[in-house]
Amino acid sequence: MTDDRFTVLVTDKISDSGLEPLRTDDRFEIVKVDDSTDPEFARTLERAHGLIVRSATKVTEEVLADAPLLRVIGRAGVGVDNIDLTAATRNGVAVMNAPAGNTVSAAELTLALMLAMIRRVAEADASMRAGEWARSRFKGAELRGRTLGLIGAGRIGGEVAKRCRAFGMRVIAFDPYLSASRAEAINIERAEELETVLERADVLSLHVPLTDATRGMIDAAALARMKTGAFVVNVARGGVVDEAALAAALEAGSLAGAALDVFANEPLEDDSPLRTAPNLLLTPHLGASTSEAQELVATEIARAVRAALADGDLSPALNAPAISGEAMRALAPLFELGEALGNLGCELARGGVREVEVRYAGASDKALEPLTAYVLVGLLTNVLGADQVNFVSAGHLAAQRNMGVARTRLSRNSDYTEYVEVVVGAEGGDLRLAGALLGDAHPRVVRIADYHVDVVPTGTLIVLRNDDVPGVIGRVGTLLGDHGINIAGYHQARLSKGGDALAAIAADGIVSESVREALLDLPEVSSAVIVRLG
Repeated sequence: MTDDRFTVLVTDKISDSGLEPLRTDDRFEIVKVDDSTDPEFARTLERAHGLIVRSATKVTEEVLADAPLLRVIGRAGVGVDNIDLTAATRNGVAVMNAPAGNTVSAAELTLALMLAMIRRVAEADASMRAGEWARSRFKGAELRGRTLGLIGAGRIGGEVAKRCRAFGMRVIAFDPYLSASRAEAINIERAEELETVLERADVLSLHVPLTDATRGMIDAAALARMKTGAFVVNVARGGVVDEAALAAALEAGSLAGAALDVFANEPLEDDSPLRTAPNLLLTPHLGASTSEAQELVATEIARAVRAALADGDLSPALNAPAISGEAMRALAPLFELGEALGNLGCELARGGVREVEVRYAGASDKALEPLTAYVLVGLLTNVLGADQVNFVSAGHLAAQRNMGVARTRLSRNSDYTEYVEVVVGAEGGDLRLAGALLGDAHPRVVRIADYHVDVVPTGTLIVLRNDDVPGVIGRVGTLLGDHGINIAGYHQARLSKGGDALAAIAADGIVSESVREALLDLPEVSSAVIVRLG
């Protein structure tokens, strides 16, 4: 192979028609080996520049060690759980996925499950096959006039909303990253709190990634907030719904029904309580299982692999650095600081984020663009999931969400040799954050809103707004101690004596929602936000 010719190994029965972007380009040789256990797979891998897989092939560190020429891995689908991202990055291999191709298929399956659930189609079919004619047992309901509650209003959630409106439904959505203008554009009502959607939904449909923030979010407490007779549909990710709590709610009759296409463990265990729960429709992860979706994801990933190999375009990559490895190592503390400031901005900004500006004062002429990407990673990860966002893909994802991004190079800061400001423009007002590298490149957060602080940006950070009164620090410390939380650092800042103050408290371990609520019960505390950094 010459430098302008590339071998792409394709496995896992990828759609032939979807590979046309590669087939029609004479720079590419395609080798299809449908089963990765075939010896031909290993032989071709030795000379492959690109690898395209679905979910069956596990791309491990050992597989990567046998692929010395490999430059890009394409996953014909959304998730990349079968690819060792860390090993791929370490080996200089970009990893890409195809997040858009299954949008319509997943949305249509959501509607299919809603209709089958609310009209009791599966039960009626089973009754007919048993020789019965029991019309009176299968009285259903209409979607028309009911309220669809969306948790997550991204690509798939937006498509579901459009189809449900065609059925005459009202749509309300909770999505921390959904701006008012976007909600208006897709004609849905935006809720500021998850509880609002839970309490108003006749049908609750989930469209969120599985992250620390979303894992188990539909638990027993959330289900208890829902109307008696409501329905739940999950075609997003297993683990978002507490399966035992859902089964219990169905057994108790507080929910009229539910439908699940995804599960915490797949295949679903034989002894799962879901298998015997009443009024529950189960399908084996069929969201992308249509011929159209398989062709679309294959086409999407084939185009991305072609662009990566032929043009050096790594913009869709989940892991590839935009600068050299040497510069990446030298600037790592700065980038860690930028991501931490993005994390803070995501949690502390009020309302949907419209824009973000990153300002940098320091020695590197190459830092600002990748630094901005790392800020966006921190800003977007809790919204889209860590498998979707990294410093290469973050700018593209921000553009998809119509977020304005600006970069400004500042003159040298008199107090710090390496200094970063992040201004988050949100619907509730602008939020200004700042950080700096101290001493031997030790990152610190030095400003939150109007308050000057000194915080190491790792672990768990509790950010309080409180009255500047005697004893408040002691009462907060005692409360945290009573909950078994060790304080690693406590920084209290105020603008004037006896006025408003801000406390930035570094804590060891995880701080639960119940602790946050207990802090809010203190009369001096007006707000409390828990942020996971690093």
